[in-house]
Amino acid sequence: MALRSVGVFCGSKLGARPEYAAAAAELGILLAAQNVRLVYGGGSSGLMGVIADACLARGGEVVGVMPRLLVDREVAHLGLTTLHIVETMHERKALMADLSDAFVAMPGGIGTFDELFEIVTWRQIGFHAKPFLFLNVAGYFDPLLALADHAVAEGFLSQSHRAMLTSEAEPARLLQVLRSVTP
Repeated sequence: MALRSVGVFCGSKLGARPEYAAAAAELGILLAAQNVRLVYGGGSSGLMGVIADACLARGGEVVGVMPRLLVDREVAHLGLTTLHIVETMHERKALMADLSDAFVAMPGGIGTFDELFEIVTWRQIGFHAKPFLFLNVAGYFDPLLALADHAVAEGFLSQSHRAMLTSEAEPARLLQVLRSVTP
């Protein structure tokens, strides 16, 4: 698969472990080195700021998508290649989906969960066939993946839909897997 852009969902905070920021920086560097455009939420703080800054510092292209309300609160990254300002979170997710060839979820909170579940739901129901992976830094997503296994055991999630929820622990391996997926 030609991987020209990756949509990344991640936290606006750094989290409790230094490994989260290290993985965000590594992914940003790798995206720039491989000439893959980063599409993300447009923030300047937390893991969002780390991945954007790392990609930009290596000459990468970084596209942010942010609702006006958040821009007005001065959390937008002002040094991006492109910053799209939208009105709603739904518009943000839809534009990020349009601009991305694949998706990655990194550690984050409720906003990250919202974005990743919507994009996975869209894939499940056939709105797109783009690959999706968790960057499972320090086992961050292990409880969520265990919940998915529980949903299968309880008859609420098919095994084929559970199979869409895969993870890699290392950014370089994650990009290799994304490139090998045939939608």
